[in-house]
Amino acid sequence: MGEADKGLQPLRGRGLVEWVLERIDPQVDELLIIANRNLERYLALGYPVLRDRVPDFAGPLAGLHAGLMQARSELVIAVPCDTPLLPDDLVSRLLAALQRANADAAVARTPGRVHAVICLCKTSLVDHLAAFMDSGGRKFSDWQATLSVVYVDFDERRLRNVNTLEDLRDLESFVRG
Repeated sequence: MGEADKGLQPLRGRGLVEWVLERIDPQVDELLIIANRNLERYLALGYPVLRDRVPDFAGPLAGLHAGLMQARSELVIAVPCDTPLLPDDLVSRLLAALQRANADAAVARTPGRVHAVICLCKTSLVDHLAAFMDSGGRKFSDWQATLSVVYVDFDERRLRNVNTLEDLRDLESFVRG
């Protein structure tokens, strides 16, 4: 989407982030928004807004790092703002798999695709993540390759994400249908 702030792109009259908040808020005890621009608009949504603590916009991992630093719980769920149809049982299914496998992280997957950014992980990983990023690491999947990870399968329609304006138009048609 070029320079557009994906989270604020409208889908049926509401920003993508609002769809995500509506889906994820009932599933968690604490919700934090990570944003590095348009802070006033994100603050207006009624949740705490954090900025990356790593300079030079280091990508989604920097957002996870900020969340791990701030969270008051032992686990953090990371979800992107461009996946507005998240399943209502996302957190419970990831948590069950994490506990069964005694893993560091549980990651969402659909047929043929790992959704590395949709992950439930232990806050105790914050120093490990900081070291990974300090060494130049920036990809969720590369970081997760250094952990004990369990994958949880979901319906691809629920993890449909929006990367382009065309994706947004397609999703608009899907949501209306």
